[in-house]
This record gives sequence, C-alpha cells and structure tokens, in this order.
Amino acid sequence: MDDGHTAWLDNELAGCHLADERLAKRLHKLLGQIGGAMGQRILFACQDWANAKAAYRFLSNDRVSEAEILAGHFQSTRHRAGTTKGLILVLHHTTEFTYQTKAAEAIGVTKSVNSGHDKDGRVRSHTVCGILMHSSLALTAEGVPLGLAAVKVWTRQKFKGTAALKKKINPTRVPIEKKESIRWLENLAQSTELRGGPDQCIHIGNREGDIYELFCLAHELDTLFLLRTCVNRRAGDGDHTVADEMGEIAVKERHRIEVRDDGGNLDQALLEIRYRKIRVLPPIGKWKQYPPLALTAIHADEAGTPRNRKKIS
Repeated sequence: MDDGHTAWLDNELAGCHLADERLAKRLHKLLGQIGGAMGQRILFACQDWANAKAAYRFLSNDRVSEAEILAGHFQSTRHRAGTTKGLILVLHHTTEFTYQTKAAEAIGVTKSVNSGHDKDGRVRSHTVCGILMHSSLALTAEGVPLGLAAVKVWTRQKFKGTAALKKKINPTRVPIEKKESIRWLENLAQSTELRGGPDQCIHIGNREGDIYELFCLAHELDTLFLLRTCVNRRAGDGDHTVADEMGEIAVKERHRIEVRDDGGNLDQALLEIRYRKIRVLPPIGKWKQYPPLALTAIHADEAGTPRNRKKIS
C-alpha cells in the first residue's frame, strides 16, 4: 500500500477497538489487501496461502464482532457528515448475497424460489442459501458518498413463505419487534445520529420501507423521509384512503425526466406532480398503539401513454 492509502486506513479504523492489538493489525492488513483487489477472492487478494489462512482465522474468530469491525467506519462517516454543509441523503436498501453450498445450515437461507415443474406438473422449489444486508448509505445532495451510517446483517435458519404465513396471521397485527422489518427502524435511529440536526437528514427507501412504525419513529426523531408506498392507507377520519384523497388534487407541477424504454433506448417522460399533506391513520390492528400522522403524499403520473414501455405512475 502507498502512504496515502495507509493514512486513509489509519483514519478509517481509528474508532475500532478490538480485543487484541494483533487482531487490530490483522484487520488493517486485511482491509489493505482486499482494497487492492476489489471483488476478488480472499486467496487472490491475500496473494499467498499463509495470509489467506490468517484472514479466514480472523473472520471466524469469536473475539471479533461485526459491530467492532464497522465501528471505525461509522465514526468516520459521522465525522464526514458533521463537516458537510447542506442536506444529507441516507439511502436505505437490502442486498442479498447468495452462495452455492450443500449444507444450508452452515450459512443460512434467504428465500425459497420456484425451479420449474416435475414430470407430473407440480411446481418444484429450492432453497437459496446466503445472507442479507440492510445498509444505510449517506451521501451529500450532490451525490458524493460519505460512507455507511448503519448496517444490519442477518440470515434465516429456516425459511417460511410469506404467502403461507398470511393464511395464518394478519401481518399488520404482529409487533414490529418480532419482524425482520425492525431493521428499518434500527438503521433509521442509528443513521439519524449523523449530525446534530436530524432535520438535515432525508431518509430514502423503496416500497419495503412503507412501515407505519417507521413513520412514527421518524416523527419522534424529528427527521425527514421519502419512501415509495405499497399500502393505500386509511386517511382522514377513516372513511376513505390516501388514493381517494389524492384523486381530488389538481396537477401542481410538471417535471420532465429521461428514462429508457423496453429496448434500452433513451426516452423522455413528462410527469404530472400532485401533492398534499394528509392525515394518515395507523393499521386497524395497531390503531391503539400508534397515533395518526400528518404526512405529505406525492403522486407522479406520466402524461400520455408511451409506446415502448410501461407508463410511469
């Protein structure tokens, strides 16, 4: 490693406190090796079998935890965010890492997928082995990455299909603490600590983050969020939904964006923007636990009908 890379690693790992100084030195060396061979196997990155074995011993050491390894990076991310002027965007997303193995219990499983039909026409399925990582990446409004603000890594020892579970229990009645979705709340809380003013963070997520408990936590922390919705929630006094109320709103803005059609060719779309602050109600199964919230709903619908792609809505 050159001096610049070494200095950067020193700063990035300054907040790491491992049980043994030898472990700290091994982590520094391992990150330097992996950083110089991004995307390669550990054996290739470490260049010889002795260093590769040392890397595997480090990664399997019970005295080294995920939190300890990441602590230095989180501290560096907070420092960079603290010296940044303007808004900070925090992008929340779940990534799946899959592995081929005959022993699922050695890794854990992520999901079950259909793999065609047997000779009698019955659907076959197989279990996908791997781990899942829910990460929260902090960026400036201009898109400059500041680092990860929070990470949650987990795996399932046993997979139960969501569709099968819905036949037995209403998922909206299950406490959030008993769901994997709790990771959204944990990451939101940790990443909001980036700076002194939580209102300077905007947390951004996909439909998976459409969780009422998450809305409530963001309200408590006085932070902002922008999530794509998947639930048409009850609104007002409960006699209509968010979609019903938004259907009455006139177009307030128009915004042109570039998109790609089904053939990968560049196209343009003119979006008609509607927005309104709405009184949104909690799920019926949890209406006693959580209060109504005043949230701004934004609808972006494409004007006209495109020829070679699906209409944006």
